[in-house]
Amino acid sequence: MPLSVPAPADFLQYAQWAGIFTLVCGAIAVLGFVFKWGIRFRFVGVTGFMIVLTVGLLSLGFVPLTRAVIPGAVRYATVYDSGATQVVINIPATISKEELNATLEQAASDLFSPGRLGRSGEPLIIRARTVLHPEAGVTQPLYLGKVERSLLVREDENMTITLFDENIAQLPPPATADAA
Repeated sequence: MPLSVPAPADFLQYAQWAGIFTLVCGAIAVLGFVFKWGIRFRFVGVTGFMIVLTVGLLSLGFVPLTRAVIPGAVRYATVYDSGATQVVINIPATISKEELNATLEQAASDLFSPGRLGRSGEPLIIRARTVLHPEAGVTQPLYLGKVERSLLVREDENMTITLFDENIAQLPPPATADAA
């Protein structure tokens, strides 16, 4: 049976119950100090933990856990991420132009975060590269394209994708099934 991710409304309900339990633990901690119970310090710790848990559940209620899936995108690996405006992803050398375009869109969606550092108006730039081995012992990184998107808007209508045709032409031809 597949697991399903709870909806944001579910997390808000969980946060409500956790908040109620936090208040109960806080009240027990206060009573513990008033009546000098030995368990009072444990309830201070439990109350602190429950505050952190409640705030986390509340934040999950506001931020959806969904991820966009772009058809035709291939798997990529993040090679460099400055945490601000520069990201480099690695893609296979067997990628087609259509797959490259879809993969750049997928990376732009996946790597967007409102917590990235950057000055106002500065775009997030994601560069896609592959690694070629033209001869033994030689490694050549080859940048195939880039996407520029807003750091501030999740659904960026002004996102621009640029493919480097001269570099794509340097990719090895795809292997055919008949060539065996």
